[in-house]
Amino acid sequence: MALRCVDVPGLPGLGSIRLRGGASAAGNLVRWPYLAENRSFESWVKGGELVFVTGISRHRSPQNLAECLYEGKKCNVSGLVVLTGDAYIGQLPNTLCKLADDLAMPLFEQPYSLPMVEVTEAIGRAIIWAEHTGSEQLDAVTLTNSADLLEAWIACQGNQSAMAEALGCHRNTVRNRMNQLTDQVPNHTDPADHFKTLLLAHLLLKP
Repeated sequence: MALRCVDVPGLPGLGSIRLRGGASAAGNLVRWPYLAENRSFESWVKGGELVFVTGISRHRSPQNLAECLYEGKKCNVSGLVVLTGDAYIGQLPNTLCKLADDLAMPLFEQPYSLPMVEVTEAIGRAIIWAEHTGSEQLDAVTLTNSADLLEAWIACQGNQSAMAEALGCHRNTVRNRMNQLTDQVPNHTDPADHFKTLLLAHLLLKP
């Protein structure tokens, strides 16, 4: 199942992101995250992006944020995420949330304290997982939570004793976590192929 706007706050570590408007279109599919630095992003998107607006490199007035919603609707982006905090954009005006409802454009609020690298990594992992497996969103969470295990498997060439030492845990813990991964094999999928897909998705999203 592809990643939808409504799924984003449920990804690991992204619980502080809140949907503030446009709930009727929260089922919009997210093709990829895009960080908008310019006043206009129309020339830089293809449609389906979840657009992030920070206000760091360019002042964002309530009027400009409204323009972003209109532009997003015109460009068929999946939604708009506005970072708020004391430094740049203080808070989302209620009029902006109402406009998002009227336009059926998902509008999210994200605190500046949540690092963008964590947000884009979680979203990227979820999208890659969905593209390679067609599986339910829960499996994207599994992939994110298993990143350390997959990295250890690669570094130790699958040697579970070495993996346990690298992860600072007992070998049985490694074995149990590996079993949990293979126990979640989608229907009609070979466990070995499933694990290879996990490794591929992990490698594609390594920093």
